[in-house]
Amino acid sequence: MDAVDRQLIQALRENGRASYAELGRLVGLSGPSVTDRINRLETAGVITGYRATVDAPSLGLGVTALIGIQLTDATDHEDVAGRLRDLHEIEDCWFIAGDDSFMLKARASDVDALEILIRRLSGTKGVSRTRTTVVLSTKWENRVGDLPQES
Repeated sequence: MDAVDRQLIQALRENGRASYAELGRLVGLSGPSVTDRINRLETAGVITGYRATVDAPSLGLGVTALIGIQLTDATDHEDVAGRLRDLHEIEDCWFIAGDDSFMLKARASDVDALEILIRRLSGTKGVSRTRTTVVLSTKWENRVGDLPQES
């Protein structure tokens, strides 16, 4: 990956709907050259997809929580991850080091709906304990920062 690839990735992170012509003007290449580079980045697995970012409260999901999950002894974490995937309220799931095995980002319509989710999580086979932190406000999310420079 060179500096031009990094510029293209940054531009796509900021505006995933930019045309190849727009991207080409930004980095000083033709549209077909940009197309080739982006195709290479996709094939290499550097760019893994494109998506629309939505405003959760606009969808009726006004409560965000971070939930730590501690597993019972001898539980297969992949089995638990599969069960967690079935809960549509969970937006993100990370397998982590530390006291908890998983950290979840969950969205719910209100505190009552969050309580129901926590009860479902607590009753999930393999889960021994949950620890929930309710997000009061979001200062930023999906942050688009500068990519590290080439070394």
